[in-house]
Amino acid sequence: MSKVIAVANQKGGVGKTTTCINLCAALNKRNRSVLLVDCDPQGNSTSGMGVAKDRLPNIYDLLVRGKSLSECVESTPYGDVLPANRELSGATVELVDMDSREFVLKTALLPAREKYDYILIDCPPSLELLTVNALAAADSVLIPVQCEYYALEGIADLMQTIKLTKRSLNPGLEIQGIVLTMYDSRTNFSDQVADEVQRFFGTAVYKTRIPRAVRIAESPSHGQPVIKYDRMSRGSRAYLHLADEFLKREE
Repeated sequence: MSKVIAVANQKGGVGKTTTCINLCAALNKRNRSVLLVDCDPQGNSTSGMGVAKDRLPNIYDLLVRGKSLSECVESTPYGDVLPANRELSGATVELVDMDSREFVLKTALLPAREKYDYILIDCPPSLELLTVNALAAADSVLIPVQCEYYALEGIADLMQTIKLTKRSLNPGLEIQGIVLTMYDSRTNFSDQVADEVQRFFGTAVYKTRIPRAVRIAESPSHGQPVIKYDRMSRGSRAYLHLADEFLKREE
């Protein structure tokens, strides 16, 4: 059975989608089979993996129209993708009237759990029904936290949502870890934020810190993970190190 990991943080701009794309590609590089589930109507994980946002069928068709998972998944050189686009925003409304609405994604992903080593779910930057579906489907939650002033802003709300989900929907849900993103080694401030996050979350924080790097920012516009776009860059090396640390923790 594969491990399902929701990558979540309701605060936007923290490197959530970037982490999803590049951890997927790095794990694929380490010979793990990975499915990236784009659960964000913005569809940035989809395009960042080189899949067209207008690709049909997609996750909306899976959740709402009853299409099979195999029809909706697109294979790429960096891992498989369950794509999304703006159409998914309508699913929030349509899911409300469904039976067991919090478990629609979990049920839809059941066939994939026999096929992949890991399933990464890119959650939308809000605590809405799509995010609740992702948390209900997941075994654990990976939380990207940017090394900036408002790093811990909203984390309390996310932790409360995880706590409520664990109590009412998914008793086995755990914290996979905290990934520090947009780290700038030239500033004391990044170190101060990192120390504060470390103090708050302890050993849940990954030692690998993802740097603020031009290549990481450029790669999505080319439809490639950074390890493909520039495999020798600092960003590429950081995500490969993160994948290695991730796998070591899984042993």
